[in-house]
Order: sequence, then C-alpha cells, then structure tokens
Amino acid sequence: MRAMRLVGSWGLALFLIFMFLQATIHPLPNPPEGSVKLFDPPGQNIVFATIAANTQIPLFEPTGRVVVAIAELLAALLLLLPMTRRTGAGLSFLVLAGAVAFHMMPDILGREVPTSLAAGAGTDGGQLFALAIAMLAASMLLFVIHPRKR
Repeated sequence: MRAMRLVGSWGLALFLIFMFLQATIHPLPNPPEGSVKLFDPPGQNIVFATIAANTQIPLFEPTGRVVVAIAELLAALLLLLPMTRRTGAGLSFLVLAGAVAFHMMPDILGREVPTSLAAGAGTDGGQLFALAIAMLAASMLLFVIHPRKR
C-alpha cells in the first residue's frame, strides 16, 4: 500500500511540477502569445491583463503576475523533494484556489478567458478553468496520499 501511495505521489507531483513550469517559464518551444508568466512583456499576459482591466487595479499586471509565478515556482520546487511535498501541495492548493476563485467571478476573469488582448477575440472555451480545477484536485489528492514519515 505504501508503495502505491508513493508512486501516486510521484505521478501527481510530476504533473503539477510540469504544469507550473509550463505556465511560468514555458520550457517547450513556441509558447502561445501572452501565456508565459515570467517572460511576457508587461501588459501582455492575457489572464493578468484581463484581471487588471476588469478590476481597474493596475497592480495585477505585472506585479501580481510575477508574485504568482514565484509562488508557483516555489511550489514546484517543494513538490520535487519528497520531504517537502506536503508543503508544496499546500502551497499549490492555495495558488490554485485563488486561480479558481478568479475564474468563478465573471466580472473579473470568468470561466472562458480571451485568447488574445485584441477586441472581439475568441475565448479558450473554458480550457484554462478546467486545467485549474484539475490541478486543484491533484494538489488536494497529493496532500492526502503522500506517505508520511514512519
């Protein structure tokens, strides 16, 4: 049973680590325009620019984006080490709970995020929201199944 929990813990942790790295530094080639938190020019990240525009609080872009990116990278680092994995799962839960909360507010972000900052752009059909829900569930499950020290 302990071996199954350890394998499940590694699988969930690697999924979360990959997704956090994908969102913050995007190690794969040709990232979509406006989707990399740390390397997008100020005002060009679609999610945080939408939040800043809808709330009229300019602090969300780029300051909020960078703070969230650093929290995600810290969570990824903590998830990588088995001795700090539960802490990393807790931090990732907090970050993702915030993301889901913003997606649940239609006046701020909404479940469907625009695909570009241009007026009249289409939406992603809720894919980013669904990914946030899946990652939130993975971080909760990881917190529960990661084996504790004996």
